[in-house]
Amino acid sequence: MSDFDDQQKQWLQGFVSGIEARKAADKLAGRTAGAPAAAQLNQGGGPDTLQQAAQDRAIAAGGKLVVEEKAKRERHPLDRWDEVVGRAETGQFPKGVDVLLTKYHGLFYVAPAQNSYMCRLRIPSGILNAWQMRGLADAADSFGGGYADVTTRANLQIREIPAARGVDLLLAVQDLGLTARGSGADNIRNITGSPTAGIDPQELYDTQPLCRSMHHYILNHREMYGLPRKFNIAFDGGGRVPVLEDTNDIGFVATEVTGGAGFDPGIYFRLQLGGITGHLDFAFETGILLKPEECVTVAGAVVRAFAVHGDRTNRQKARLKYVIDRMGREAFLKEVEKEYGKALRRAAGAEVTLRVPADKHGHIGVHDQKQPGLNYLGLVLPVGRLTSEQMRGIGQISERFGSGTLRLTVWQNLLISDVADRDVGICIAAINALGLGIEASAIRRGLVACTGNAGCKFSASNTKGHGLKLADYLEARVTIDTPVNIHLTGCHHSCAQHYVGDIGLLAAKIDRGEDSVEGYHVYIGGGAASTNEQTMAREYAQAVAFDDLPPLLERLLGAYVAHRQAPAESFFEFCRRHEVVRLRKLADEAPLRALAA
Repeated sequence: MSDFDDQQKQWLQGFVSGIEARKAADKLAGRTAGAPAAAQLNQGGGPDTLQQAAQDRAIAAGGKLVVEEKAKRERHPLDRWDEVVGRAETGQFPKGVDVLLTKYHGLFYVAPAQNSYMCRLRIPSGILNAWQMRGLADAADSFGGGYADVTTRANLQIREIPAARGVDLLLAVQDLGLTARGSGADNIRNITGSPTAGIDPQELYDTQPLCRSMHHYILNHREMYGLPRKFNIAFDGGGRVPVLEDTNDIGFVATEVTGGAGFDPGIYFRLQLGGITGHLDFAFETGILLKPEECVTVAGAVVRAFAVHGDRTNRQKARLKYVIDRMGREAFLKEVEKEYGKALRRAAGAEVTLRVPADKHGHIGVHDQKQPGLNYLGLVLPVGRLTSEQMRGIGQISERFGSGTLRLTVWQNLLISDVADRDVGICIAAINALGLGIEASAIRRGLVACTGNAGCKFSASNTKGHGLKLADYLEARVTIDTPVNIHLTGCHHSCAQHYVGDIGLLAAKIDRGEDSVEGYHVYIGGGAASTNEQTMAREYAQAVAFDDLPPLLERLLGAYVAHRQAPAESFFEFCRRHEVVRLRKLADEAPLRALAA
């Protein structure tokens, strides 16, 4: 502590003492870390008419509505609040199709993985205040499992919520000025944007106002809840930290236009549509440029066109990608223009500057802000998990040394912004006192994992647990000095975006004799547009039991280190330079490192 002044030393000592006192109190109370604390459809041309008319057309065409659409037709899920409250009063979880309908209110019954609710929030841009983080920590302690998970949509989830406490949790969230409304099921998910918006020296546009406007547009337009399937929207302002906007149903990408016939110089947004990488499609460039003030209303028009033309008879083909595949790109854009009320501005003839690539691991470490003398600090979170005590501590640190602003990222971590140069050292020391840090190996910096079978019934493997074991194993055996992202996803829904990782792992059950064990299919060489790596990963190995996975990846990464063309050649470039057969051969020849017992 010799580098800190007396005031800083006194604060840090008090901060650490507070942590220890809390631990002691928990011990005396017998608590353990992470333990759980205790209208009809509008018939008169209203906002629900759009959904009902789409259902009517499907029936008239000889189609049969799926069970979920029938339930939504009987009574809109947002009108079922009394049912949610009634179940809470009797301590019961939903059954059957009510499981889906309850997600409209933000509660996910996740049995059999956990006999409890998970609550997913809506945090536009992933930006919240320290007092909100503290309030969520209290809610997690009082009504959940005493922790929260940062998601791949820059959001938070609270888990292990008993049936009787689900409504209590939702009310606690609303008391904090947040909401969980429409955070799951057939709705528009959390609106993601550049996590460094407003502070990024590289950004072209501060996307915070757009994300906020989009968030409230959804909350205040009932027809935005009449969709045939889930929907994702992201705004990329051209900053350092990737947002993966090209994996969304709608991606807005800030672009500088310097001239061209009919174009006023300035910042526009390129419109991208139809991203769904779990189905092997990036969002395509529509060739449309939008002024910032046009983005939200155009997004609303896209959503309405999707609601009108989306498939209500087959949930496997109900996402936006399949509507566009069926109709054709230009035909769908015509429908968007019809909903928007006028033609959209085509980009032909515009003089556009090339985007400055994002920093693949710019979400970790200390980075300067556009405001002189200020910095943002990117924390490493173990596969996105935070205990309630860490949540409170991070909030306290951000208030003491920053502006009280916390920024979640799609990389399952968070940033503390607005830290003065002189306070960076003590801020890091305080973060370390929480058992967290701002530095990690190249492996751990880009480690992304979905919930896994510890909390999701769809997952075939314990992705979070396996991710941590993989990092421990690889860090001890392979020295990697360039960014490598490893994405572990538990099922075909691809919540962890395995096809855009340097290494993507898709969970699978592997037959071993008469038993089955947890394992993965392995994909390599994926990437996203913001880092100039937009490519779907290629299959490298099928049905690898987890026990066999660490040495397989050790050999692959060892081959990369040994055979890259130059120290700066990325793993992505190395993979794209070779056919998969050649990569397997190089890996087979790579030695395994023996560690002392």
